[in-house]
Amino acid sequence: MFPERFSNLPAYAFPRLRALLDSHAPGGEVVHMTIGEPTHPFPAWVSDVIAANAEGFGRYPVNEGMPALLSAISDWVGRRYGVTLDPGSRVMALNGTREGLYNAMMALCPEAKRGARPVVLLPNPFYQVYLVAALSVGAEPVFLNATRETGYLPDFRSLAPDLLDRVGVAYLCSPSNPQGAVASRDYWADLIALAERHDFRIFADECYAEIYRDAPPVGVLQVAHEMGADPERIVAFHSLSKRSNLPGLRSGFVVAGPQSIKALKQLRNYAGSPLPMPLQHAAARVWADEAHVVENRRLYARKYARADEILGDVPGYLSPEAGFFLWLPVADGEAAALRLWQETGVRVLPGAYLGREAGGENPGQGYIRVAMVAPEEEMAQGLIRLRDCLHG
Repeated sequence: MFPERFSNLPAYAFPRLRALLDSHAPGGEVVHMTIGEPTHPFPAWVSDVIAANAEGFGRYPVNEGMPALLSAISDWVGRRYGVTLDPGSRVMALNGTREGLYNAMMALCPEAKRGARPVVLLPNPFYQVYLVAALSVGAEPVFLNATRETGYLPDFRSLAPDLLDRVGVAYLCSPSNPQGAVASRDYWADLIALAERHDFRIFADECYAEIYRDAPPVGVLQVAHEMGADPERIVAFHSLSKRSNLPGLRSGFVVAGPQSIKALKQLRNYAGSPLPMPLQHAAARVWADEAHVVENRRLYARKYARADEILGDVPGYLSPEAGFFLWLPVADGEAAALRLWQETGVRVLPGAYLGREAGGENPGQGYIRVAMVAPEEEMAQGLIRLRDCLHG
């Protein structure tokens, strides 16, 4: 039986979607546009690296990441963000960033703040692990609606000072899932200044940072470095799942201040699940290579262009700045998803499944999330069917 603090959790998004759709026959050849699982090719040599190091499956892996992997990650951060890190004290490898986004809360959220239950700030809509992590430590989740009016990013500056004084952690995803909005340098600087003033940590989920249209999104690490902010304020997460089309490799990392990394390593000693050594060797090679990432962006650029061509005249359509999701306005997300499935076979996710009611509204209610991960022509056919069904 779930503890009481989990009792009001809605079903996870994809079981809810199956309950909505699977009792109905699809109205055409099925096009899957729900889950954000990349289908572009990953580097062909990844399998060779794993095979060449297969004897490592016979040994326990290095818990926090082997030195070569931590160095490859630190070198990538230096190239991407211009920040020099000590790999031994500022970086830890993760078995996928979901593990890190959850365990960082367990290790780093204070038990109390100003003598009260700590607050955890969450963008709304949001990646569901944020909420479960907050509830797991007994914190009070506060949802900040990210709407068209706020640029699809939470408005942290609108919060009252007494609430900010109780914040232990603020989650932010940039580029955002599902809307594809990018936090600017000024936005990050304002949030970091709030964290310094009110003494809380920022958990920056930047897993979509390498899928973008034009300029690379600014990162929290570079802005914090430019500001001279306390490194312990910032906990940044990255992954190979989207950057390199390797969701099954389960390779991510966390960068934080030395004391934060020490606490994360201590928790991992007891509750972690380290990456097997052959996969660590592969991850080190992948973090060191940029050619496949450039090619991946080229493929997504073609998809952005096709989506703009197909949906550009649809009322309310907003082309994403980054990431691989479309956040499309509809009258009702569930009704639209069900109609699409029954009439066309296109499978999309109701936006409300990614949000919670806050301030009298669920900001995902009037949206569907559409993943542009299928091969280009299949994706284009799905978008044409979607347009003709909902807006024809």
